[in-house]
Amino acid sequence: MTLRFSQLVACAVLACATTAAFAATPQAAAKKALTPQQQRMADCSHQATGKKGDERKAFMSSCLKGHGAAAPATAKATQQEKMKACSAEAKSKSLKGADRKAFMSTCLKGSAAAAAGH
Repeated sequence: MTLRFSQLVACAVLACATTAAFAATPQAAAKKALTPQQQRMADCSHQATGKKGDERKAFMSSCLKGHGAAAPATAKATQQEKMKACSAEAKSKSLKGADRKAFMSTCLKGSAAAAAGH
């Protein structure tokens, strides 16, 4: 009889310990810092308050892509934009082979003066 009672107490203690361990996990997860994407989603969602249906969907899409009011203004061109501009300039100058490669290298580094020298 005491053996069964001991087993019952042990099970109860184990159940309480397991519950306490799992209860502490969500609190620790909630304190984690948000990733940049999660932060952007939260900011855009906050700004979309009051919008409904297609208007909200369009706003959220634009905002998450970086076109909305929540998007930080970037003074620097993205790598893709630089590549496109430099490639167009190299094409307009009819550069080929090693000359084009050298021009693209200096242009993509952002050295406008060096790129203009070619």
